[in-house]
Amino acid sequence: MKKIAIISFILLSLAFTAFGQKGKPAKVDPAKAVRETFDRLIEGIKQADAEKVMSVYEKSDRILFFNNNGSATIGWNEMKKQRESLYANTSDVTLEVTGLRVEMLSPTSAYVSCKWKQTQTYKEKLEDASGRMTVVFKLIGKEWKAVHLHTSPDNPPATRPVFPSEREN
Repeated sequence: MKKIAIISFILLSLAFTAFGQKGKPAKVDPAKAVRETFDRLIEGIKQADAEKVMSVYEKSDRILFFNNNGSATIGWNEMKKQRESLYANTSDVTLEVTGLRVEMLSPTSAYVSCKWKQTQTYKEKLEDASGRMTVVFKLIGKEWKAVHLHTSPDNPPATRPVFPSEREN
């Protein structure tokens, strides 16, 4: 009898969780899953873990990364090699993300934008940088995957070609 009562309680709890108030299905916030994927990316960067970072991205030869230094990397395998090389010499990473915005473009696409500030030790030397980042996500199967990254520094050097009119604003 106790087992029947416990099973009944579990089934009722599951039904209440699946269906919100008044028998309506509970709403699922799709931005939450995108945010969780983005958080996994940030966690991987903080841990200097190339496997974790690259698990967030679509494994594609066409994936495009606009890097903070102004260069571009094309292809998942190429970026993985770069991350592995970088992270082999990186430790003590701190990364602060502010102004985070998750924007759903459709049920299967979204982007995340934010400002970031990072410090790390690279080959025994302390480094710090800050900038802005946009990551484009696509729902692939049941997983949100990053399909494009664009990051840029807060204050690009004066030597970087920029329209003079843009330097004034």
